[in-house]
Amino acid sequence: MAVIEGSCRFGFWHIHVRWSGDLVHQVRFSPFPLEGPVPLPFQRYTAGIPEDFSRLRTVAVEPGSPYVSIYQRVRRIPYGETMTYGQVGADVGTSPRVVGLAMSRNPTPLVIPCHRVVAAGGLGGFTPSPEIKEALLTMEQKNKRRLTR
Repeated sequence: MAVIEGSCRFGFWHIHVRWSGDLVHQVRFSPFPLEGPVPLPFQRYTAGIPEDFSRLRTVAVEPGSPYVSIYQRVRRIPYGETMTYGQVGADVGTSPRVVGLAMSRNPTPLVIPCHRVVAAGGLGGFTPSPEIKEALLTMEQKNKRRLTR
């Protein structure tokens, strides 16, 4: 199956997605658009619709990937909620630093929602910009409240 590339807009950023079928190979944020389609869950999510990415597979949890247990745990953090690096580490039996390293190397953000992992004393990092992490969390909080009304 051919690998498809495309992007959708999120605020001032474009979310570039490389995918084939239901397998997501890479997700990254860029200030520049990339012509081509993206899977429907990304379009819905960036439009502010709560979306479940669990139907999409990701290369991050394929056998042999070094952080599979961390990514699997992070994938279960519900929309609009967060966990600290320490909480994730305690759940999978590793240190917060290893969790942070795994998040920084996450090839498929949003599918593995690394933006939902925060520092004990604040937001924590996010590549390419912590402002994206803040915007994603703010959007999720706003839309989660809509769902519970």
